[in-house]
Amino acid sequence: MAARLNTSLHNALSLLNPFNTPLSTKPFYSRNSSFRFSKKFQSSSGKRALYCTSSFGSQENGVDGAETFVLTTPLYYVNAPPHMGSAYTTIAADSIARFQRLLGKKVIFITGTDEHGEKIATSAAANGRNPAEHCDLISQSYRSLWKDLDIAYDKFIRTTDPKHEAIVKEFYTRVFANGDIYRADYEGLYCVNCEEYKDEKELLENNCCPIHQAPCVARKEDNYFFALSKYQKPLEEILSQNPRFVQPSYRLNEVQSWINSGLRDFSISRALLDWGIPVPDDDKQTIYVWFDALLGYISALTEDNEQQNLETALSLGWPASLHLIGKDILRFHAVYWPAMLMSAGLNLPKMVFGHGFLTKDGMKMGKSLGNTLEPFELVQKFGPDAVRYFFLREVEFGNDGDYSEDRFIKIVNAHLANTIGNLLNRTLGLLKKNCESTLVVDSTIAAEGVPLKDTVEKLVEKARTNYETLSLSSACEAILEIGNAGNTYMDQRAPWFLFKQGGDSAEAAAKDLVIILEVMRIIAVALSPVAPCLSLRIYSQLGYSVDQFNSISWNDTKWGGLKGGQVMEQASPVFARIELNPEKEEEEKKPKVGKKTGKAKVKVEQTPTVAEA
Repeated sequence: MAARLNTSLHNALSLLNPFNTPLSTKPFYSRNSSFRFSKKFQSSSGKRALYCTSSFGSQENGVDGAETFVLTTPLYYVNAPPHMGSAYTTIAADSIARFQRLLGKKVIFITGTDEHGEKIATSAAANGRNPAEHCDLISQSYRSLWKDLDIAYDKFIRTTDPKHEAIVKEFYTRVFANGDIYRADYEGLYCVNCEEYKDEKELLENNCCPIHQAPCVARKEDNYFFALSKYQKPLEEILSQNPRFVQPSYRLNEVQSWINSGLRDFSISRALLDWGIPVPDDDKQTIYVWFDALLGYISALTEDNEQQNLETALSLGWPASLHLIGKDILRFHAVYWPAMLMSAGLNLPKMVFGHGFLTKDGMKMGKSLGNTLEPFELVQKFGPDAVRYFFLREVEFGNDGDYSEDRFIKIVNAHLANTIGNLLNRTLGLLKKNCESTLVVDSTIAAEGVPLKDTVEKLVEKARTNYETLSLSSACEAILEIGNAGNTYMDQRAPWFLFKQGGDSAEAAAKDLVIILEVMRIIAVALSPVAPCLSLRIYSQLGYSVDQFNSISWNDTKWGGLKGGQVMEQASPVFARIELNPEKEEEEKKPKVGKKTGKAKVKVEQTPTVAEA
């Protein structure tokens, strides 16, 4: 296939210089003898459509002048209800979105469900439902889980939405007009779970998929193909000149390895499947699930009552600031998607971040593997704050992480119940007993000459830096250090003893309580992206309303928020300690040989509703 590069590709990424390297004009042939192509048709007769990418860039600022920050989760596949791996991605995305809102940015947080493809039709039939009914049911289960986890998304897109189909067809038409779609016979090994043809060299014994541990099946189809090989050099240039396009850096190395090994055109339609978006001008083929689902990041930007076209959608926030994905779909987002966008003359997202897997028994958790950790049960048992905090604090973002209930309980109790919750509880108790729950002086005045203030300010800056670089675990650690510093100050100053001494000592003790409560206020703001309901409970006990909490910004982490005369609420545990049941406690006392995991119970405090934006 002739491969003449559209000049609009050169402006695909604003951070890059124009590409100067001409592309090969040789026809595409597979390097693997197990893949055989017989070319039948090539789109367009040499006439190429030119699109000016500068007219489709994202708005630098929202309508109110705020910088726009668009981030996405994957559109989750609805072959089965959500599992903890899906929840993990979304919790992380929500925390990033909440932090960006604290910075004053106009955030558009996109999530949704991918509802077309062979697996969907098969799952629906297995459950005695038609595909549409199945998609409605599973998509709603995602919405329900996101509500339980306090996920404050802005857009939820379903690939069965009519507005999405219109965008997909227009995008397909653009790529077709650019000469990058052609028709050919294809024969190879197909993983139904991945919805992807596989190279034999990447398969395990018995042609098993390395991700799903299931044998791939031999297939031969007459499909439409996207000329991915044409974008070999442009993709190499992008990654060379903008290495932050793929993060973390070791994911970039993976992507460069794939590209350097040689890109091959891939099938973008299916002939044997009815459940999908029909190929324009060929209703006997449906558009391949990835060529469909990836467009959800753009179609989600539109409103249902708006004109459904690419230009309208792109003007509402494209390009995305961040695609947040699991590492198993990195190839689709860091190789296929940029090439597709360049073909259509559109700007590329600013970053693709591929995080690791959550494991159970050393294996990735996934619906196809049948070894999932049920997120609904976890949230019901421990509450959203505990679940959100544990996975963001304990898993270094980007790497794999393993779940253990024992570890979960120990971390949550130590950090949230003890370090943070107990510090607030005992400080408010002393304030009520000795100061009628009223602050005696402004926190700025109370902290004059106190080194703790400088320590807290440095840790706040450390937390901000880590949030900005997506080092979520380190951000949690910095905030916990603030709590540790507050506890150390409390223990060293011993205000309960100073109150007993009376006079100047009692006055100093009253100031100490103001200082510690200011520490708690700052923790509430800094921790709110990770544990919003816990932060609201802290803020409420400091005498603030829900509306005041919902209007906080990162500037509120500056020392000096609490003022003399403010009245605090009555002390009440903001995070209940998770108590092991009697059988578990007895097991803990026995020699730890062949010990079984016991159950745990927790009382979760009722919380006022937190606004979603």
